[in-house]
Amino acid sequence: MSAWLARGFHGEMAYMASHGLRRARPAELVPGTVSVITARMDYLPAATPTDWQAVEFERLRRPGEGIVSLYARGRDYHKVLRSRLQKLQARMAAELGPFGHRVFTDSAPVLEAELAVRSGQGWRGKHTLVLNRDAGSMFFLGEIYVDLALPASEPVADHCGSCSACIDLCPTRAIVAPHRLDARRCISYLTIEHAGPIPLELRPLMGNRIYGCDDCQLACPWNKFAQRHALPDFDERSGFSGQQLVALFGWSEAEFLSRTEGSPIRRIGHERWLRNVAVALGNALRSPGIDHAAITAALASRCGQASALVAEHVDWALAQGSLASPQ
Repeated sequence: MSAWLARGFHGEMAYMASHGLRRARPAELVPGTVSVITARMDYLPAATPTDWQAVEFERLRRPGEGIVSLYARGRDYHKVLRSRLQKLQARMAAELGPFGHRVFTDSAPVLEAELAVRSGQGWRGKHTLVLNRDAGSMFFLGEIYVDLALPASEPVADHCGSCSACIDLCPTRAIVAPHRLDARRCISYLTIEHAGPIPLELRPLMGNRIYGCDDCQLACPWNKFAQRHALPDFDERSGFSGQQLVALFGWSEAEFLSRTEGSPIRRIGHERWLRNVAVALGNALRSPGIDHAAITAALASRCGQASALVAEHVDWALAQGSLASPQ
């Protein structure tokens, strides 16, 4: 972790460095912690088809469609998983009596993946995500820090072998080596965590991905075992699957806030949303068989009224039209 931070691979995610060794020492983060209970929650909707990976790859081949990462198409997982962990803690307290605890789900400086691996939830894949033989990687992680001495779980063996599918398929070559990710090149980082202009050299590689990226998980053979969740919370919301980029770019700030209420997407705000969609529209303009006039009109409609960040990406997107093959 220290070497990863020293190389700047965390990009603008300063919180990863600011807490230092507290991230790796639970008792320093939450004084009195003796054990950590880790949990996973699968998030593929119940109606997900068996060939879901092929379905998602096909979406990426439709340049006029905006692609939102699978985990973000339903309700904000922070709220769902935190609530379930708190219920688990309450059940434990009913059996054991009151005890000190704190619940986490991607909400504090916690090394979630490392804790999950050490507790036997799976192994660290070459894409750095946790992999489970029975569930792939399509799940969220959460923890309960407790002041109880609990028996330790055994870690499991690595089962990636010589496979390099995730590394080979990464659109921006963000996986620079097995188990090493340069977040500054990762589309998930660029579309969610990164606040400023997206680097020019990476924009064409983003395709139609407007919030997150699932490519390394789509390529992983273990995800043929990904589990479905019965909760309706993770069912796809209207507008986050199969929606055209032109329509998404037309959302006003009020419409964006309304449609993303209770969604993890809301955290990026309307400005970054427009920035991301503008890049995807620019990429679509270089594609044959696309309604270039409609895309150009949508982009032009933001000229003169957008923030400096959005305007810069709109100008770049409009310039891509001149690079397109003659129709």
